[in-house]
Amino acid sequence: MAGKLWIAALVAAAVPTLIAQQRTARIDVRHYVIDAEVNTRTQTLSAKAQIRFAAVDDNATSLAFELNNALNVSRVTDATGRQISASRLQQDSTVRLSLPEPLPRGKELTLTFEYDGRLTGNEESPVFGIKFASIQTDYAFLLYPARWFPVNEYTADRFSAELRITAPAGMKVIASGNESAGETTLERATTKFDFQQTSFPGSIAVVKGDPLRASSQGVNTTFWVRQSKDVANAYGEEIGKAMTYLTSIFGLPPFANLTVVETENGAPNGYSAPGILFLSPKGMGKQPNQRLIANQCARQWWGALMSPSTRNHIWITNGFARYAEILYLEHLNGPSSLEAEVRDTYVEAITVDNPPLIQAGRLEDYSPEFWSLTAGKGAAVLNMLRYVIGDDNFGKFTKAFSDQFAWKSLDTDDVRKVADAVSGQNLQYFFIEWIESSGAPEFKLEYTVFRTQKGFRVMGKVSQDLDTFRMPVELKIETEGNPEEKRVDVSGPSSEFMVDTFGKPKRLELDPGRKLLRLNPQMRIAVAVRRGEQFAELGEFADALREYQKALEVNRINSLAHYRVGEIFLLQNNFQSAANEFREALNGDLEPKWTEVWSHINLGKVFDITSQRERAVNEYNLAIRTKDNTQGAQEEAAKYLKAPYERPKRSN
Repeated sequence: MAGKLWIAALVAAAVPTLIAQQRTARIDVRHYVIDAEVNTRTQTLSAKAQIRFAAVDDNATSLAFELNNALNVSRVTDATGRQISASRLQQDSTVRLSLPEPLPRGKELTLTFEYDGRLTGNEESPVFGIKFASIQTDYAFLLYPARWFPVNEYTADRFSAELRITAPAGMKVIASGNESAGETTLERATTKFDFQQTSFPGSIAVVKGDPLRASSQGVNTTFWVRQSKDVANAYGEEIGKAMTYLTSIFGLPPFANLTVVETENGAPNGYSAPGILFLSPKGMGKQPNQRLIANQCARQWWGALMSPSTRNHIWITNGFARYAEILYLEHLNGPSSLEAEVRDTYVEAITVDNPPLIQAGRLEDYSPEFWSLTAGKGAAVLNMLRYVIGDDNFGKFTKAFSDQFAWKSLDTDDVRKVADAVSGQNLQYFFIEWIESSGAPEFKLEYTVFRTQKGFRVMGKVSQDLDTFRMPVELKIETEGNPEEKRVDVSGPSSEFMVDTFGKPKRLELDPGRKLLRLNPQMRIAVAVRRGEQFAELGEFADALREYQKALEVNRINSLAHYRVGEIFLLQNNFQSAANEFREALNGDLEPKWTEVWSHINLGKVFDITSQRERAVNEYNLAIRTKDNTQGAQEEAAKYLKAPYERPKRSN
């Protein structure tokens, strides 16, 4: 009996692997016709999705569509009404089909899916912990990432669509496309949407009440919000500013006006559909979130108007959207803000050293690693490209895409060709280094100064550890007179250079503007701390502590690392160790400055928990004396001066 159970268990364990090995044919979805009813009373969706597609592979017989696991497929039929064999795989949220006869390459076929299910917002499909769909009594939203309809090649396969959405009478449906009224009864009403361009018009909302409207710089924004009504005007003003600026760098937007729909906490802070921005209450906040606005508005170009041909090129969308944040903040706050923004982006980029950008499709959607690589490193690559080709050419580069690739897909090679064309350079080396390879260099500079008849000559060598590395690197030479700057071509592990100067060189510095994505002791510390923060966000505290320790091995007085360690010990109720680490943070380099005020506040909490009220009050007063109000620190300290801090009760 035991042997039979062992064999059964072995077979069961092998099934997912065998299924995963079954090759499904590639297809190109052309058009959807979706009839769906959203029932807010029962929190259910009932839908029929007609999908017209063409085979990319020859003789296609096995197909796969992604569909939310909470939705049950009752049947799949072809245009003649013949039923198609379908099986559900919960492991990867797919429905697999077996066609009765092979489909030749290029031949079109239309299939109809009939399905239904309950979407309360608590489902764990398709991304654990993130709400992409939620049907409540007074609102609903179904975003494309929820796979609330059968999806092929998520974020890559563009499509046109006709949507016919039925909702309770008195509620309004929001979706992309030209809107028209459908059948209406006393209990329900149908709204039709026609979107004929190829994009991703697969996100809808059902809302109640009256909209708010705001106009700014020629951009009209309609708001459907519940909790965030007080900030609608301010957000409308900021959206107008952002869209005007982004138009100046990306060209005319695909939509002149936008609609903003409030989702709910637990949903992504922002999601952009054609003509629609879905923002969560947490994402919106009390003041306009300029980063979020710039990022989501940029996705009207990078995502709606044009998008990557496969998931491996998703860095194009996420990188341009992230870099739009940086450019917009530079526009608002001046060039001085660029250095800090780029530094933070570079730190995020280096937290993931594998896989290369061109293999980003291997990473889990919406994971910290996914965003660090595709958005962080993607933006870093664009900033370095700006440095290599110059600001003027970079401006031509960003504007060239909307003309060439409007309503189309593009890939990394397309991006390179545009960069080559506007700069007059062959930039293949650049894209191989930063897109197809992983890792970042760490430079070592050696040099000797000689006197010449006309001044001085510096002969030196730049060493780094990446064999295929090639980049122009700025070299700043501090002299007795004005500093001089040269560009040195660094290629391979060792590159020699020779520079003549008029004044006597006093000091040489490579990449003084920190334009390149590279390692140094300060960057290693920052990267280790950021990795620790990512682990801590996931509740993996042991891994987080290991990363913080790496930072402290490089710099024992790093206040941020000590502070983060103290936070973990406080969460684990290890109060003595937490207090020790907050003290170390106060005795450290106090970088960033906010570590001082929050270390005092957390020490106060430790003393309140351990019934040392006098010492707690002293720490809160020290926090107030810093006058630092980062993340509401002053209000926090004042609150606990009035009443002692009490640790949260443990949930059983």
